Parts: sequence; structure tokens; C-alpha cells
Amino acid sequence: MSIHCSDSQPFCFSRAARLQGGMKHINLSFAGCGFLGIYHLGAASALCKHGQKLLQNVKAFAGASAGSLAASVLLTAPEKIEECNEFTYQFAEEIRRQSFGAATPGYDFMARLRSGMESILPPDAHELAHHRLHVSITNTRTRENLLVSSFSSREDLIQVLLASSFIPVYAGLRPVEYRGQKWADGGFTNSLPILPAGRTVTVSPFSGRLDISPQDRGRLDLYVNISNQDIVLSVANLVRLQQALFPPGRRTLQGLHQRGFADAVRFLRKEDWFEDRA
Repeated sequence: MSIHCSDSQPFCFSRAARLQGGMKHINLSFAGCGFLGIYHLGAASALCKHGQKLLQNVKAFAGASAGSLAASVLLTAPEKIEECNEFTYQFAEEIRRQSFGAATPGYDFMARLRSGMESILPPDAHELAHHRLHVSITNTRTRENLLVSSFSSREDLIQVLLASSFIPVYAGLRPVEYRGQKWADGGFTNSLPILPAGRTVTVSPFSGRLDISPQDRGRLDLYVNISNQDIVLSVANLVRLQQALFPPGRRTLQGLHQRGFADAVRFLRKEDWFEDRA
């Protein structure tokens, strides 16, 4: 049973409640956020280092766009998070060098993204992800959302992850084809999947009503819902929205990674899930 405890942290279990009932069904969901996915990788690193008990109790992982990529890596290849960090830094630098960013004629954003998936996802990624990873995608014809959790092959998984990351014009002109239909970024219709069973722990680089997210100082209690994310209306979040598509320099991205790590540690401490590992 979920307990409403505050506006900024909508679901929190006391230690006594967890000891009594145990962590029966925990899900972990990562928000769509473009190049701010480096924040997710920072949070994932913290969970791997200081939240193993939590991860061992996670029944399902979910995400949209960059969030689905982070979720897939944490589930299928956590040992490659550092490799993902470096790929993100290099990918962002490539985009920064293009005259018109990702939309520069001749630059193949999706091919570059696929190359990263090919190098990072293990051969049995689809088996590890089957019925445990829920990827948000948007049907380009009906504009309806679909959460995909069944993967028949590694290529099938890659296609779904590519679909969840495809932003028309920005990432190309041809939507991703999957099972005879065309799909685009899941963030358009559900940027933060909340699964129906159990508690879903939410992760986002945008400050808002989320479990793991930046806690901006001096923020106003004015929130806007963007495709299932309740984020605070602030200048800082507006800057983050811009950085999601137009990545900042490496130093700023590294700062976002560190922020994700610190915010995840703060959450683990608050929930008494923190493990002090060297």
C-alpha cells in the first residue's frame, strides 16, 4: 500500500512498514529526457553501488526515450554503465560539432544511436528484458501510446528502443518500423511510465514530484504536467528542456551525472535503502 507523504515525494515507505510487509513489488521508471539521460546514468551508478538491496527487489524496469535506454542498460548490462557514460559524452560532442545539431543534413542520428546499442547490449539482452522491461513508444498514425515488454530477439529489442528515441525531423524523417507499424518517441504520449502493480520509483533530471530528481532551491510550488511528468515550473527546468535536445559541453554533462548520483544517494538514505559499499 502506498502512503502519500509529501508533494515532492509522493510515495514513501517507512522502514517499519517495509520490515513488516517487505518490498513486495517495486518498479523503477526513468523519464524521457534526451541528452539529460546522463543524469539517469549517474543515478544508475549510485543504485549499483549503494542500492543493491533495492535493485534485487525491482520486478520491472520502465522508461521512455533516453529513459528506456538507461533502464535497458541497468537491467541487462549494469557493468557497462561507464561505457555508456563515455558514449554519451562522445555522442553529445558530435551533435555539438554539427552545423544544425542532430538535424544537420547528412548526419544520421539514429545510426549513431544504434551503434551505441550494438556495442553495449549483450547478446541475450532480449531474454533478460523479456517481461521485465517496459518501453514507451508512440504510434505515429493513431498518436496512441504503447508499452512494449515482449522481445523476441535482440534486434526486436533494439528496434523498440530506437522507436522510443525517435523525434521526427530532429532524429530523421522516417519513423521506426516495428511489427508493421511506424513509431516515434514514447515521450510524446507517456514520458514516465507508471506500472499498475506495486510501487514505481521514478527518476527524472527535471525537478518535480518525483522520487529521484533535482531539488531546486527557491522553487515555486507551480507544477506543469508534461506527458505524465509533474515538473516544477522554473527557469532551471526550462534550461534542462533546452539541454535535452541541444547538449551542453562535457563538463556540464559530467555535472549532471554527478547530480544524478547524489540525488539517488539522497533517495536511498531517505528510504533506509542505502548500503555503504567501498
